[in-house]
Amino acid sequence: MSWAQSVRERARTTLASASTRNLPPPFVAGPELSEPAAPVVVVSQPASDDVLPPGVRTAGAWAWRFILFVVATYLLLRLVALLSVVIIPVVVATLLAALFQPASAALVRHGVKRSLAAGLVLVAGLVLVFGGLGLIVRTFISQLDTLSERVTQGVDEVQTWLSRGPLHLTDAQLSQYVDQAREAVSANQGAVTSGAISTAATLGEVVTGFFLVLFTLFFFLRDGGPIWSFLCRLLPREAQVPTARAGHYAWHTLVSYVHATVLVAFVDAVGIGIGLAVLGVPLALPLAALVFLGAFIPVIGATLTGAVAVLVALVANGPVTAVTVLVIVIAVQQLEGHVLQPLIMGRAVALHPLAVILAIAAGIVVAGIVGGLIAVPLLAVLNTAIRYLVKHPSGEPTPDREPPGTEPTDDDQAEREDRAEAAARAIDPTSPPPVSTSVS
Repeated sequence: MSWAQSVRERARTTLASASTRNLPPPFVAGPELSEPAAPVVVVSQPASDDVLPPGVRTAGAWAWRFILFVVATYLLLRLVALLSVVIIPVVVATLLAALFQPASAALVRHGVKRSLAAGLVLVAGLVLVFGGLGLIVRTFISQLDTLSERVTQGVDEVQTWLSRGPLHLTDAQLSQYVDQAREAVSANQGAVTSGAISTAATLGEVVTGFFLVLFTLFFFLRDGGPIWSFLCRLLPREAQVPTARAGHYAWHTLVSYVHATVLVAFVDAVGIGIGLAVLGVPLALPLAALVFLGAFIPVIGATLTGAVAVLVALVANGPVTAVTVLVIVIAVQQLEGHVLQPLIMGRAVALHPLAVILAIAAGIVVAGIVGGLIAVPLLAVLNTAIRYLVKHPSGEPTPDREPPGTEPTDDDQAEREDRAEAAARAIDPTSPPPVSTSVS
């Protein structure tokens, strides 16, 4: 190699090393930057003093919530008791509105203004009620003397039976019992007087409640829909439509229940009233009206009023007529229980008989006779609303537009009705469901 070439090589090497002298050295990860191993997490639980098993803790959590629910229910009942003078007329007006609302709606559909339609229906209802009461009172007054004579004869017959029958009571014993009854009445004369005063006060409440029922009924007939819409708009937005539709179905159930109850009560009153009139029992018309009113308390109402009719027949006409009236009452109740209730009431509302009995008992304990009257319709309304909200929480209509509370509680009967509905739809599948229970 010549001297010139060796000089060029050394120069090239020197320039190459000079060009790489400012470059960073290659990066090598040291042990402090190497990927750490997966950490081991140790959970240390603090020592707990709760030695109760989970089941007991769960029961305790449910227990205090149940206690709060009971307290809230008690306070609600106390509030209802304080406002009973207002709440009872509103409840009665609601039931009457369910009875008269179809007539008012029919007038509105024929072009009558809502206020005029509500007024006409209200006046017609007052004429019907007061006309019936006038006829009943007039019949009672006209037959009072005859009834008094028959009652006196009946009491004499009872005394004769007690003295000559299997008890063999002497005249002295009978006189002693009569004197004891008179002494009891005299001893309780103060209670009778205070009862009369309280009755006068109650009469004032009744008059006040009557006019409150009239005003409330008029506005329910005229503005029932807007009132319910206003109440629903007070709720949170997501709950407005489900609540509105649940109330719609519940109202339809209440209307059907009230109409079915009136029809069943009318049939009971006519059947027993005709039997009493044919047998010559006095006060047949007032007793028939009593049976009509008693039929509004399901199961036990017709039985109690029928027993009153049997007692009147026993005192006024003797045991033979009383037994005949008892047979008539039993026959009418069998007709109601096996024909009218399944055919008419079963299409309006489906409640188990045990639920009906318990609801009536609870209503009577809480609010007396008024509670027994409203217990079953209240249960029917709650049954429809709750079953709808459980199945349709977002507020969509039911597929067949029927209230959810009308399905029979008997599984076999429900299956038969489902097969009948399926057969009807198969015959005419293009026929739409009824719109009477649909919200526009």
